[in-house]
Amino acid sequence: MIGGVARRVLVASGLLMVLVGSGFVVLLISVQGLRASEHQARHTAAVLTSAHQVERLVADLATGQRDFVITGQERFLQPWQAAQAQLPAQTAALQQLVASSPDELTRAQEVSRSVTSYLQDYSMPEIEAARRDPDAARTEAATAEGAQRVAQIRSVLDQLIGPEQQLSVAEQRHSDSVADQAVVAAIVGLAGSVVLILGFTIYLTRAIVRPVRVTAAMANQLAAGDLGVRVPETGVGEIRSLERTFNTMATSLGAASADVAASRARIVRSADETRRRIERDLHDGIQQRLVSLALDVRAIQAAPDAPAEELDKVADGLSATLDELREIARGIHPAILSEGGIGPALRMLARRSKVPAEVTVGFTTRLPAPIEAATYYVVSEALTNAAKHADASVVLVDADIVDGSLRLTVRDDGRGGADPANGSGLIGLDDRVQALGGTLVVESPTGAGTSLAVALPVTS
Repeated sequence: MIGGVARRVLVASGLLMVLVGSGFVVLLISVQGLRASEHQARHTAAVLTSAHQVERLVADLATGQRDFVITGQERFLQPWQAAQAQLPAQTAALQQLVASSPDELTRAQEVSRSVTSYLQDYSMPEIEAARRDPDAARTEAATAEGAQRVAQIRSVLDQLIGPEQQLSVAEQRHSDSVADQAVVAAIVGLAGSVVLILGFTIYLTRAIVRPVRVTAAMANQLAAGDLGVRVPETGVGEIRSLERTFNTMATSLGAASADVAASRARIVRSADETRRRIERDLHDGIQQRLVSLALDVRAIQAAPDAPAEELDKVADGLSATLDELREIARGIHPAILSEGGIGPALRMLARRSKVPAEVTVGFTTRLPAPIEAATYYVVSEALTNAAKHADASVVLVDADIVDGSLRLTVRDDGRGGADPANGSGLIGLDDRVQALGGTLVVESPTGAGTSLAVALPVTS
């Protein structure tokens, strides 16, 4: 069988953690990818902006120079002068932006050299020449050389800008792909989590909640007195153990209830038998003797000169009848037990026993009346059994208080083999002892005597 409910819950929780964790890992990777793409996009945008700025400044150089050469007016040199002042810093910034790429750095350096050459080798000499001789600076050759130099600078800038634009497009596509992956991962993770949580909930309902509800309902029926209810053992792990334990408990309660019912029946039957025995003893013994004595008294009354021997017989009969009444009363509840306690009562039983008995009582305090009565009848029944069935030569009786309980042992050296089920009176004693919350243990191996051990809690 697969592990218990706790293990399955841990496994399911672990799967959920793995699924959710995987989703978060994918999202984290996607976020990192998007950040990298965003950084690259910003870098590409900065490179493109710087390159376009250089291209614009070069165009300002060419335009300002051309306008000055054509008009000869110094005010048209202002854009040229501004571009000349900004170009060194702008080309340096462009080189710094592409410093991590050797190819792009080479192109940026080439742009810087071309711009410097344009200024020093062409533009500045042309402006000075135009100031000295405007007509000489307006030649077609000079104009063509300037256009060629500007076209060369733009060509190098295009070689720098083109890959950056392609890289920007590629990064945008990569960003879109990463974003799509993140969305898919989130959807899959969410759907998987929902499915797993739903399955986990269904499993817990079927494996735990439903069996526990059934067990609770059966427990209510059991509490209502239906001792025949049983829980179907369909659960797993600890739930199956709970169901099995419940059924075991119900079986034990049923057996205990049956034992209680049987014990009550035995107690009622024992009380009935005791009443019948007392009635029989009174009817067959004392009643017959009293009737006979009454007839004797009437006979004596009819013969006033009756001899004294007849009166003596009547007196002896009355004494015997009184002794028999005392025996019956002693069997019902001995007066010495109420007056003197368990010690004197047990010693009186030993004196009257047909088998020699030795009694040892380790306490002198009085015990609750039910405890004393149960102890008395256990010893009385044990002595009777030893005399009738055990063929014993001696019986040892020991009583003491140990840890708040009366510990009583009665041992004989007879033939053993006693079986409480054979009507030896031990069943009734066991019922009496159990009714007081005690225990009675009988050990009677064949040929080794019989031992009764009684433990009764001493309560006030």
